[in-house]
Amino acid sequence: MARYRRVVVKLSGEALAGPAGTGADPASLARVADEVLSLHEIGVQVAVVVGGGNYFRGRMAEGWGISRAEADNIGMLGTVMNALMLRGALTARTDADVRVMTAVPIHSVAEPFIRLRAVHHLERGMIVLLAGGIGQPYVTTDYPAVQRSLELDADVLLVAKHGVDGVYDSDPKTNPDATRYSTLTYEEAISAGIQIMDTSAFVLANEQGLTMHVFDVGAIGVMRGICEGQELGTRISTK
Repeated sequence: MARYRRVVVKLSGEALAGPAGTGADPASLARVADEVLSLHEIGVQVAVVVGGGNYFRGRMAEGWGISRAEADNIGMLGTVMNALMLRGALTARTDADVRVMTAVPIHSVAEPFIRLRAVHHLERGMIVLLAGGIGQPYVTTDYPAVQRSLELDADVLLVAKHGVDGVYDSDPKTNPDATRYSTLTYEEAISAGIQIMDTSAFVLANEQGLTMHVFDVGAIGVMRGICEGQELGTRISTK
């Protein structure tokens, strides 16, 4: 019996990129699709907020000589590409209905995000892939992931990170003695300057009482384990 009825998974673009770090990697797509399906198979309602950093990031604007708003718009289109590829990988593996919904209207390839329609899809057992962030520049997919979780009345936000299995007190890639937190409060995360999510996302999640789990997207079975009650990765919550 799953402890969570409805979850939102926050998936970075890098999680789909594989070793190259850019573009899309079929093996990475397949692995992520299998993990998402492992939740659907135990009856958990799943929505996925997809990032686009494997194609373009707003902070790359200066190097390209374009405005930050323009760069963010390009990044939003990258999230749509990722969502469509993830839908392809999912539909190759399941008979379940998989819907892509976008904050930026692209009617020929995806549905517009309408909150009640998305909830209806989830209640009917569909997997919902959410692209385009919230359709506005100057926002990474961290804040939209929290916002969509609240809008869809999700029980938890699962934050799938690339190459790190939780939140540490220092960078585990440079400090071999870094310690992983099993639990954190949002106040502790903000005061410690934890960079795993945007501060604005932490503030909104804290205000609205949304719990999140941070884990390694490459670890097989962790997403399902968390939903089945195992304390894996780092759980961040209000006091």
